Amino acid sequence: MRIALVSEHANPLAAVGGVDAGGQNVHVAALASALADRGHEVVVYTRRDDRDVPDVVEMHPGVTVEHVPAGPAVPVSKDLLLPYMPAFAEHLRRRWARWRPDVAHAHFWMSGVAALGAARGLGVPVLQTFHALGTVKRRWQGSADTSPRERIDMETRIGRRARAVVATCGDEVDELLAMGVPGERIAVVPCGVDLGHFRPDGPVAPRGERHRILSIGRMVPRKGIGTVVEALRHLPGTELVIAGGAQDDEESRRLAALAASHGLSDRVSLVGSVGRAGVPALMRSADVVVTVPWYEPFGIVPVEAMACGVPVVASAVGGHLDTVAGWGTLVPPRRPRALARALRDLLDRPDLRASIGAAGERRARNLYGWPRIAERTEAVYLDVIAGRRDHDRNRIIVTAGG
Repeated sequence: MRIALVSEHANPLAAVGGVDAGGQNVHVAALASALADRGHEVVVYTRRDDRDVPDVVEMHPGVTVEHVPAGPAVPVSKDLLLPYMPAFAEHLRRRWARWRPDVAHAHFWMSGVAALGAARGLGVPVLQTFHALGTVKRRWQGSADTSPRERIDMETRIGRRARAVVATCGDEVDELLAMGVPGERIAVVPCGVDLGHFRPDGPVAPRGERHRILSIGRMVPRKGIGTVVEALRHLPGTELVIAGGAQDDEESRRLAALAASHGLSDRVSLVGSVGRAGVPALMRSADVVVTVPWYEPFGIVPVEAMACGVPVVASAVGGHLDTVAGWGTLVPPRRPRALARALRDLLDRPDLRASIGAAGERRARNLYGWPRIAERTEAVYLDVIAGRRDHDRNRIIVTAGG
C-alpha cells in the first residue's frame, strides 16, 4: 500500500533525535517504520518549522518525511496552527494528485482538517486518530484550555466524515460515540512500545538505599505530579524522582516549592529532561513507576514501565483502564492518600512487586509491540479500502483482535 500519515505539528524526526519528543511524535515515527517493515510505502507529512531542514528526509527504509510549507518556518504552538491548515491541505492536494495514497491517516484533529480538505475529489479515504479530544480537555481544564474555540465542533465533523476513526482505548470510544461518531466506523488500536528498547534487562540508573518511585512525563499540572509529591508525605524512607521538562520551568518550580513546603526537598529530585536512550535505565532503577494524570488519552509511560518489568500505579482514567487494569494498580486521580496507600502496599511487599512486574512485562510483550500494532492498523486500512471498493461508506470496520 501507499500510506500517507499526516501529523501537522508532531514531526516524527523529533522522536528519533529529540530529547523532548512528545508521545505523538514517537507514535507516528514508530508506526511509520513498522508499516514500512511490513512492505508498505509510507510518506509522513508534517509542517515545516525550520527553514534549514530539507524538503524531504528519508527517516527509515520505506519511510520519507515531507516538510510542508504552511505558515512561518519557525516553531509555533499547536494551538495557533489552525489558520495554516488551508495551506497545508492545498500542498497535500497537489502532492496526492501526483502520488495518490491508498489511505491517508491523520494524527490529531488539525491533521484531520488538512487531510479531509486535501482528499476531497481525489478519492483518497481518510482515517483519523485524535490522540486527544477537545471535549475531554475542556472538561478537565475549563478556562485553562488554550485550544481554538472551533476545536470541538471541528472534531465532531471530522469524526463523522472520516472513513474510520482509530481510537487508542475503550474510554475514547465512549467519548466518540457521545460525539455522534458512528460506532461501526470506530476501530480500537492501542499505542505501541519499542520492546527492543524497553525491556527488563539492561543498564540501571544509580540509586541509594531508599525506596524509589519514579514519575516521568511532561511538566504540566494535569499530569498529576503534585499528587505524587503530596502522597510522599505518607511514605517515609522513600524518594521521588521526577523526570521531564526543564528544572527551571514553571511546573518544575511549582513542584519544588510544593516539596519544600512539606519538608520533602531532601526526598524529591527533579532531574529535568531525560533522553529516550536513558529512560529504560531510569525506569529499571525504580521500585514503582507512578503516573496519575487527571485525564490521559492513552498514556504510553505505564506500558513502557511494564515492558521494563517495573510495577505501575496509575490513575483510573483513559487508556490506563485498558493497559494497567488487572496488571498494575489503579487509583482515583487527585487522591494523594489513596495513592500513598497503594504505593505503601507495593513498597512493603517485594514479592508482590516482582510478580506484578513480571505479569506487566508479559502483557506489554504480547500486546503492545510495534509489529503487532502495525499489523492491527494495517487490518483497519484494508477494511477501509475494501469498503471503498464496494462503494459502501457505512461498511463496518472490524476492530482488530487483541
